[in-house]
Amino acid sequence: MTLPGGYRIAAYHPGNEYDWARLECAVDDFENTDEAAAYFKDRYLADGDREDLLFLIDGVGAVVGSCIAWTDRRENAPVNSLHWLIVDEAHQGRGCGRALCAAVMNRFCERDCRPIYIHTQPWSWKAILLYASMGFRLQKTDTFGTYVNQYEDAIDTLRGLLTEEQIRTLADHTEP
Repeated sequence: MTLPGGYRIAAYHPGNEYDWARLECAVDDFENTDEAAAYFKDRYLADGDREDLLFLIDGVGAVVGSCIAWTDRRENAPVNSLHWLIVDEAHQGRGCGRALCAAVMNRFCERDCRPIYIHTQPWSWKAILLYASMGFRLQKTDTFGTYVNQYEDAIDTLRGLLTEEQIRTLADHTEP
């Protein structure tokens, strides 16, 4: 996947937890950047591979996106997960999210780690359409980690946000 001109993807460098926190707070995933940065440090810097923490950098060196190649657990077995994809709103619609997803997928492919899951929420409908276009399939019942599968509720919510054609596309990308 080719990045748009002027962007690059880089692995974690000290201080990126605050960039990630700023991005996640901008979409109300956390109440404040201190809480978000603490979550990032506890969850991803404790024992994970820092090469799996990817950041999108714009032409002036600012972090404007992120995505994580994460391994969670399901009944003590590893579950690979494309985790916390985010692109600053001002940089969306340029292929940056697709490039970040592709970079994370490459990290998993390098280690022959499959299948790869994503847990998301209906308000991330743009990302859900992106994931479907990249070959991911919605799961009606399957889940991992501590996540609860809320497929039916999600589809009901998405019906109020998407066109009928987009809903049909998602239905075509749903595991029975």
